[in-house]
Amino acid sequence: MNASDNAPLLVVEGVTKRFPGVTALDKVSLSVSKGEVLALIGENGAGKSTLMKILAGVQRPDEGAIRVDGRDVSLDSVQSAQASGIALIHQELNLSGNLSVAANMFLGREPLRFGLIDTHKIQQEAALLLERVGLDVSPETIVDALSIGQQQLVEIARALSVDARVLIMDEPTSSLSQHETERLMEVVKDLRSRGVSIIYISHRLGEVKELADRVTVFRDGKNAGDLQRDEINHDRMVRLMVGRDISQFYARTPHQPGDIALEVQGLRSSSHPACELNFRVRAHEIVGIAGLVGAGRTELLEVLFGVEEAASGTVSIGGREVALRSPLDAIQAGVALVPENRKQQGIILEMSVRTNIGLAGLRQHRKKAGFLNQGQEARDVATMIERLRIKTPDEHQVTQYLSGGNQQKVVLGKWLAIEPKVLLLDEPTRGIDVGAKQEIYRLMDELAKKGVAILFVSSEMEEILGMSDRTLVMHEGRITGELLRDQLSEEAVMQLATGRLEAVAS
Repeated sequence: MNASDNAPLLVVEGVTKRFPGVTALDKVSLSVSKGEVLALIGENGAGKSTLMKILAGVQRPDEGAIRVDGRDVSLDSVQSAQASGIALIHQELNLSGNLSVAANMFLGREPLRFGLIDTHKIQQEAALLLERVGLDVSPETIVDALSIGQQQLVEIARALSVDARVLIMDEPTSSLSQHETERLMEVVKDLRSRGVSIIYISHRLGEVKELADRVTVFRDGKNAGDLQRDEINHDRMVRLMVGRDISQFYARTPHQPGDIALEVQGLRSSSHPACELNFRVRAHEIVGIAGLVGAGRTELLEVLFGVEEAASGTVSIGGREVALRSPLDAIQAGVALVPENRKQQGIILEMSVRTNIGLAGLRQHRKKAGFLNQGQEARDVATMIERLRIKTPDEHQVTQYLSGGNQQKVVLGKWLAIEPKVLLLDEPTRGIDVGAKQEIYRLMDELAKKGVAILFVSSEMEEILGMSDRTLVMHEGRITGELLRDQLSEEAVMQLATGRLEAVAS
């Protein structure tokens, strides 16, 4: 019998959730049957995370009903949700890195024997759960010693330890390598075959197409539509998410390359001191950097921004050699970096949109007496909010309450306000929705048109193929080849990225 033939295990009916000034959910409904993978998709701010927090007992709905096995339930705490068989695995893992795998699985609910923690039982049950998710490590292993992909499997095992029948996975592959992603998807398929129901939230529509039995789409806090298994394809999902067709997803217009904006000669990073890097990026160019996890792409950008000092070699900006000993050196030379981890390195979540956008321009907004020129800062911030279409009630909104895509725009606005010559982007669209991605692509093209040289790292092959004028491919710290736009293909990139083929990059 197909999952779709089963009576729903979990039903959400007419759920509404309001926050001051905004309705996050407006009478949304969904259902999931036993042993079914239901993908929940939508743009950032569509209400997905709010509903998941309600189902996990973190927040309470203002209206609506939630039923498990046909019975109304009140999910007023994490414990009540777990008692109903619902467990949430957050996008940002919630493990104690200094404790063992087994200790994490049973933290706060350790079995006792004669009034003491029954360590033997914990180890025994943890071993069985690890086997169930296919993770071949000792229960005594300290979590910090595991890769992100392995930690993700520990989170799943912990959820299963509370007899979860509905497992909510929020962007589970956003920080995983390709191999770890494939392993996780196999685990999801195995859990489905064992009767576990899964609500799978992801912006990676290829994963959704492969895994989902059904797709439910949210848009602006409302149900936008559902797709059955044979209806699931990229175009239909995008159309429901954004409410329109995206005829040209990658807004790329070829521009005539200008003068050399960035030149790297004999550069060696401390992470790959044996590998020498040589390349150029011209004004009006968008140059992609492709490669697998561990290829040294992020490390390269960190050297170019002065986060890490180069072991040797030279960097020239606009034809002038510069010493990049700190990010301040890079900023003064006209270089800006949008980092991979925006929440830890790109913005200060507790500060306002205005404060974040104004951070990079503090020196240029400074008056002679040393005070901040607040009027000029306010004008620059207003310009960035309008130009980047940042969805915020006003400039004083605390940044952590914006969607992921709008947080990313704040990071970009911070740098664009000081008009950099070279813009470094590290995974610029990671964890943001389809509509926000298209806006980032539009902005990249607009900046290239104005003469900015853009060097961007991406693990999404479609992004590399769609946005690059040229692509540098890295493998284990070295550039294995350079591909012009008419040479770009997934096969050509992967040949170079895996070291199976090497060409000289100019």
